Amino acid sequence: MTDKIKAKFAEKALPLAKEMKEYVKEHGDMIIDTVSISQLYGGMRDVLSLITETSLLDAYKGISFRGYSIPELKELLPKAPNCTEPLPEGIFYLMLTGELPTADDVKQVSAEWQKRSAVPQFVFQVLDTLPVDTHPMTQFSTAIMALQNESVFAKKYEEGMSKADYWDATYEDAMNLIAKLPRIAAYIFRRTYHSGNHIAPDPTLDWAGNFAHMLGIDAPEFKSLMRLYLTIHVDHEGGNASAHTTHLVGSTLSDAYLSFAAAMNALAGPLHGLANQEVIRWIFNMLDELGTQRPTQEQIEQYIRSTLAAGKVVPGYGHAVLRSPDPRFIAQMEFCKQYFPDDPIVNVVWDIYAVAPKVLGSIGKIKNPYPNVDAHSGATLVHYGVNQYNFYTVLFGVSRALGVLASLCWDRALGLPLERPKSITFEWMKNWVAQQKSEQVSAN
Repeated sequence: MTDKIKAKFAEKALPLAKEMKEYVKEHGDMIIDTVSISQLYGGMRDVLSLITETSLLDAYKGISFRGYSIPELKELLPKAPNCTEPLPEGIFYLMLTGELPTADDVKQVSAEWQKRSAVPQFVFQVLDTLPVDTHPMTQFSTAIMALQNESVFAKKYEEGMSKADYWDATYEDAMNLIAKLPRIAAYIFRRTYHSGNHIAPDPTLDWAGNFAHMLGIDAPEFKSLMRLYLTIHVDHEGGNASAHTTHLVGSTLSDAYLSFAAAMNALAGPLHGLANQEVIRWIFNMLDELGTQRPTQEQIEQYIRSTLAAGKVVPGYGHAVLRSPDPRFIAQMEFCKQYFPDDPIVNVVWDIYAVAPKVLGSIGKIKNPYPNVDAHSGATLVHYGVNQYNFYTVLFGVSRALGVLASLCWDRALGLPLERPKSITFEWMKNWVAQQKSEQVSAN
């Protein structure tokens, strides 16, 4: 039987979508209030409308955290013994306080997270009710929602908490949630891919080192990789989907758990955090089709061109803001050159880097032909046997918690209001444009 409702929707929506696209092409430069029509239909790109204290993204310099670049932070942030990579506890302290941490500051953050790290048994029980093949990001979001039962903010708000104390309760929730995320993520990893053979936490390890331990990868340098990975993915100013979602949901006075769960649902989208799993799949598909593990740069160039000719994107390349190679890509590349420069998959990534910008740059409509962070992370993880691509975005989410929850604390402390932008209809826009043109004709 024909679905008449679906048919009616298609009858209305599809012609209108075509009309809108043509209309924006013709009138996109017109400014309504302070925003162009093309920006209204282009995802609010480049519209200044948010305040985020923790980080700032420059199109050419990349991300900076409280004014410090990733190369600077790799030098300045405290490190674990016998490790060259910064501890994520340090960048969280920097984002939260605006000051570079000392080694003692980082130890205090580690101690706080260790003290708060126990996960209630009911959270594991909730996860165990889900089918084992449930996407890890769905499991991750579900576990965070289950934890909301412990929200300090929700309980104190119900009791009549003063607005002056909103930041305090939010800080407690943020610290409690961050402390528990590695245990939850590792539980999902072992449940999904290792038959539920879980690994107990090691309280002597730092936050990222313990996460690596619970994942079950024993190589000492993998702990170093996790420290780097969980540092460079923490934040990307306030306009990216996961950060903006945290801010938007938090602006309703939803607590940190509800806000962060919503952010993870945004991160799980293919146009955001899920892109990291698409990159490594694209690489392995290329190798399979070419029938070699070490393709030439000429073969890679041809495969890129065939991908584009098929109407597809080259995953891991391009960025909404960046117009130069992503410093997070460079940081991972430097890590690989230090520890395993001869890894075949990593070398494929580097060969793609040598070819892709030239090919993509020759296409006029591509504003940024350079790699973003996702272009490298999958290959780096595969080196250590983490080839479960569906889990990559959970790793991203554990890291992103540091930035978005630090920002949420600032939202509460600054008393930022409910976010409520104004929307208009297509019909209103057409009438407005017609009126503007009529007035111009009358004036002439």
